[in-house]
Amino acid sequence: MSKFKELSLIEPILQNLTEAGYVTPTPIQEQSIPILLQKHDLLGIAQTGTGKTAAFTLPMLQLLSGRDFSLTPCEPRSLILAPTRELASQIKASLDKYGKNLKLKNAVIFGGVGQAAQVAALRNGLDILIATPGRLLDLMNQGHCRLNKVQFFVLDEADRMLDMGFINDIKKIVPKLPQERQTLLFSATMPGEIAKLAHNLLKNPKRVEVTPPSTTVERINQRLIHVKKADKYQLLRKVIEEESSELTLVFTRTKHGANKIVDYLAHFKIASAAIHGNKSQSAREKALEDFKAGKIKILIATDIAARGIDVQGVSHVINYDLPVEAESYVHRIGRTARAGRDGDAISFCDETERDALKRIEKTIGLKLPADNFVGTPEASVKMTKPQGKPFRDPRAKPKNNNREQSQKPRSPEAPRSDRPRSEHPQRPRTQGNTGGPENRKQTKVGFKFRNRK
Repeated sequence: MSKFKELSLIEPILQNLTEAGYVTPTPIQEQSIPILLQKHDLLGIAQTGTGKTAAFTLPMLQLLSGRDFSLTPCEPRSLILAPTRELASQIKASLDKYGKNLKLKNAVIFGGVGQAAQVAALRNGLDILIATPGRLLDLMNQGHCRLNKVQFFVLDEADRMLDMGFINDIKKIVPKLPQERQTLLFSATMPGEIAKLAHNLLKNPKRVEVTPPSTTVERINQRLIHVKKADKYQLLRKVIEEESSELTLVFTRTKHGANKIVDYLAHFKIASAAIHGNKSQSAREKALEDFKAGKIKILIATDIAARGIDVQGVSHVINYDLPVEAESYVHRIGRTARAGRDGDAISFCDETERDALKRIEKTIGLKLPADNFVGTPEASVKMTKPQGKPFRDPRAKPKNNNREQSQKPRSPEAPRSDRPRSEHPQRPRTQGNTGGPENRKQTKVGFKFRNRK
C-alpha cells in the first residue's frame, strides 16, 4: 500500500495529514485521489468508516488552492451536499483540519438554527459550501445563494438522501449547477433510484468500489439476542454493565424510545445522552462532544445520526430496535471497528422484529449467531431527573389510585351530585358585592351584579 506522499498531494496538505497522524491512505483514498486530481467524475461505492470523506476533500482542497482572485458574494466555488447536520459538520471539521494554511474559506449551512450567520457567510464569499438540501434550497429561493459558479459538486451518502426523502430537493438543486463541473457521487448502496441519478449527474465517471454493496466490515463481531420487548431495558443494562467499558452507541427506532432509555439508565446511575431530530442543534452538538470526550460513555441515537457520527473508539454498537430497512443495519454497525480496530455489534430482536431480522441476514449474507435472554420483573423506577415520564416496568400492574380515593370518607360539607341545588352550602355575600351606588365605580367591565336594580 502506498503512502500519501506518493499520491501527488501538495506539501501543505501532506504536512496537515502528518500533524493529524495520517500516513497511509485507505483503499478508497488510494484509488480516488489520483482520479479526482485528473478532474474525472467519480462514482464511489463505500461503506461508512472507510475514509471516503478524505477521499474527496483532499483533492478538492488541492485543486481549489492557489486562488489569486476575489470571491463573489453568494456564489460558492464548490458544493458538498450531505443528508444530516452531523455529517455536514463532520465534513467541515475535516476541511478545516486538512486545509489549514491554504487560505480557503468554507462554511456549513443546515436547518434547525437561525439563518443569519449562514447568510452572512455566503455574502462574504466561499470556496467550499457544505449544506443539507432543505436549508440550501430555502436560501436559494430567498436569493441568498447562487450555484452558477460551482466547479466541484459532491453528493455524499446519496442512498441516505433517498431514504430521508431529499431526492426531490436534489432534483431541484441540480439544474441550477453549471454544465461544466466535476461531479462526485458517493453511496454505501446502489438502489435503482440512485443508479438512475448517477447516470444523469455524471459524465463518463470512473467507478471505485472498495467493498461489495451492503456487506459488513469483517472486523465487527456481530451477535443477536432474542428477547421479549418488555425485557429489552434489562438486557441493555446487562450488556452495558458486563461488556461495555468503552464508548457505546445505542440505536433506537423512535425519538421517544431514545428518551425513555436515557431516563431508565439514569435511575441506575448510568450517564447517557440522546441525539435525534427533536433535539436542538446545540443539544445535539453538546451530546456528541461529551461522547467524543468520554464524559458520557453511552449515546442513544436514531437513524438520523447513523451516518453523521464519526467518533474514534466506539467499542460497541447496540441495535436496541432492529432497523426497518436492512441497509441501515450496515450503516449503524459501521460506527465501530474504525481505524483498523475491532468492534462488537449486538442486536436485540423481539417477537415483532422477526421479519426485519430475515431481511438483514439476507442483505448481509450472514446468519447471525443468536442467544436468548429472559428478564426478571423489576420494580417501578422513579425518575431522578425530569427528562420524561417516570419509567415503569411494562409488565407491572398499574396501581388503582381511584379505589384508594373512593375509600376516603367524604366531607359532610362536600357537594354531592344527588343533593338538591338549594341544599348546597352557599358562600356568604360580601359587602362589596351589594351593587350599591358607592361600589359602581369599582365595577369591572363585563362583570354584572346579580342584585343590581
